[in-house]
Parts: sequence; structure tokens; C-alpha cells
Amino acid sequence: MEFSNIPYRVSHRAVKYPRLEFKTGELLIVLPFGHKPDVLLNKHRSWILKKLDFIEGCLERAKDKELIDRTEERFKELVYSLVTKTSKDLGVELNHIYFRKMRTKWASLSSVKNLTVNRLMKYLPEYLIRYVVFHEIAHLIEKRHNDKFWQIISRKYEGYRKMEREMFAYWFLVSKEYSQI
Repeated sequence: MEFSNIPYRVSHRAVKYPRLEFKTGELLIVLPFGHKPDVLLNKHRSWILKKLDFIEGCLERAKDKELIDRTEERFKELVYSLVTKTSKDLGVELNHIYFRKMRTKWASLSSVKNLTVNRLMKYLPEYLIRYVVFHEIAHLIEKRHNDKFWQIISRKYEGYRKMEREMFAYWFLVSKEYSQI
């Protein structure tokens, strides 16, 4: 892949340090005011190319995937039942579940034990919704994505790496189809 052909967007902000983001599949270069992107692009060339290769692989895998047409009501019922079962299985408790559209993740768990679920998850197959719920609730036991966390995940999902790759493939598919929702 030729580096000069990589599309990117530059955002100048009141930040101290420049950074690169690939949150939605597009390269975003966040720079302090007055800085140019060339130095950052050249410095992180191999990382950028590796990420782009990963994204292209996800897009290729996404071609074979189908989205599920599930009502909002059915989706919420499914999430509530999965949360109840998973919380019981792991011996933990959540405070509250919120549903909203999120731009960069499927779900998140707050420090006060509130689960926020991306409404776009309703288009995923049930086994992936199960995985996301389990993943987030496991954060009640271990907050970070460290070895202990992945050991918890692997007890139920031995092939969690495959699940994680699949989540990325669906991410690009769902965000392409439903980005305006």
C-alpha cells in the first residue's frame, strides 16, 4: 500500500500532544494549533499501514456478514435478560443499563457500575451481543484489558480473539449502513 495515497483528516485542537486515531476506520490526525501532519505521518508510518491493513481485512470479512433486523423493544429485552444471567453467573451487580448511539464502541461500563449499550448493537447476531455483554460485565471484576481480564473472558469464550475480530468486521458494516441513525 502506497503511503502517499492514504486518506486522512486533520483536526487542529487545543491539545498538548499530537495523536493519531482510527476510531471509525478513517485516519484522523489530531494536532495542536499551528502543527503540520507530515512529521507525525512519517514517524508512525508502519503503525498506520498496519492499522489500514487490519481495517481492509475487516471490510473484506464484513462482506459475508448479514445484519439482523431486530426491534428496539426485542433488543432491550435481550440485553436485559443477558445482563441478568451474566451478572448472576459472574456474581456481580450492575446499577443501571442505558441505551444510546455511540460513535466508537459497542458498549461501556462506568466506574459506578452503569452499563451503556450502543443502540446499533441491535443489528448484531445474538451470539455477538452475548459476547459484548459478557465482556462489559467482566469489567466489574477486572477494569483493565490485562491478562486477568482476558482469563475471565477465555473461561467462557476460548476463541475470544476471533470474536474481537468479528466485532470489528461488524463495526464497519453497521457504521456504514446506519451511520445516520
